[in-house]
Amino acid sequence: MTFAPQTPVTAADIDAAAHRLTGRITRTPVTYSERLSRNTGAQVWLKREDQQEVRSYKSRGATNLIDQLTDEQKAAGVVCASAGNHAQGVAFACAQLGVQARIYLPRTTPRQKRNRVAALGGSYVDVVVGGDTYDAASTAASDFAETTGSTLVPAFDHPWTIAGQGTVVREAIQDLPQVPDVVVVPVGGGGLLAGAATYLSQRHPEVRIVGVEPAGAASMRAALDAGGPVMLPKVDPFVDGAAVRRVGDHTFPVAQAAGVEVLSVSEGRVSVEMIALYQTEGIVAEPAGALAPAAIEALDLQPGQVVVAILSGGNNDVLRYPEVMERALVYEGRKHYFLVDFPQEPGALRTFLSEVLGPDDDIALFEYVKRSNRETGPALVGIELGRREDLAPLLERMDASRMQVEQIPPDSPLFRFIL
Repeated sequence: MTFAPQTPVTAADIDAAAHRLTGRITRTPVTYSERLSRNTGAQVWLKREDQQEVRSYKSRGATNLIDQLTDEQKAAGVVCASAGNHAQGVAFACAQLGVQARIYLPRTTPRQKRNRVAALGGSYVDVVVGGDTYDAASTAASDFAETTGSTLVPAFDHPWTIAGQGTVVREAIQDLPQVPDVVVVPVGGGGLLAGAATYLSQRHPEVRIVGVEPAGAASMRAALDAGGPVMLPKVDPFVDGAAVRRVGDHTFPVAQAAGVEVLSVSEGRVSVEMIALYQTEGIVAEPAGALAPAAIEALDLQPGQVVVAILSGGNNDVLRYPEVMERALVYEGRKHYFLVDFPQEPGALRTFLSEVLGPDDDIALFEYVKRSNRETGPALVGIELGRREDLAPLLERMDASRMQVEQIPPDSPLFRFIL
């Protein structure tokens, strides 16, 4: 089953998908964000796709696609490759619809995600773990589809997937007090953005649509600039749910024709938003889930405008929060790293603590890089500041000390060994 890239998706397709998904997919709430509304002067609402049973919107597109297969295709089963949310969406859909699936996961997929896929799919899913990368898993899935006649279920690049994902915005508009002025959508491969753009451009063309990508994987922006999908040479994997090297052949023309705005936010800004969502609203968001809320304050909104941001998922491993906090502190200018050449004499560290550190500064990391019998010894020192404004006085005190100090900037190749 193939579709040409120009195959149109319509708002009527999204209406039909919504009817198809009724009773199968959770109708997630839109919740008012006091924090983001206060910070912007707008009325900001969050569409809570993290409250789906699979904790992301991915079950919408998968269910809409698999449900439209012929009886013969359903009997032959489906196959997909994924490192996360798409696998869970397919597993959930297959259990709902009684269709057998084979799901290929790369070896890098955390065990808890493997177990979650198996639990959602039950007896309808055969999980195969193999290959060191997603590309290897994807190749295996394609080969299996070709040799067995199973239907390959794409994560985003299919008209039926796009229509299913478009039901997110359709629901949000129905449940909001009024039609929003702005809709903010996270962007990976473009399926959710294409669905939102389709529905809004045909039913509510006055609504401003903003797509948000991670700065380390801005594949839609690259495609718009090039006039077509292009392969990024590399991506930052931190926002794993949106770290896509190439947008879809079906999703790109929709976004291009709708004239959507596309901007990127840094992975550090995403981390700050993840922490804020958790500490203020009690929401556990994955990095991709925090993409749209992370961009709200950069949108130049007008007072009183109604804004809905799609919080697309909450599949975040709690073990990642130390890294998230680290990235947030670095982004906010409160965490810095230095190579300090300490004199090899008694009291050198005490002097550093008393004369160089400020009253609200804290040493978060201290490791000798190399011990020797020389007069000085270098150490890697991480310092957490009470306020970002405390950096300039700290640097002045470092310059005034007898120690040689070299700051390691976040864009240094050395920094990747720290973070």
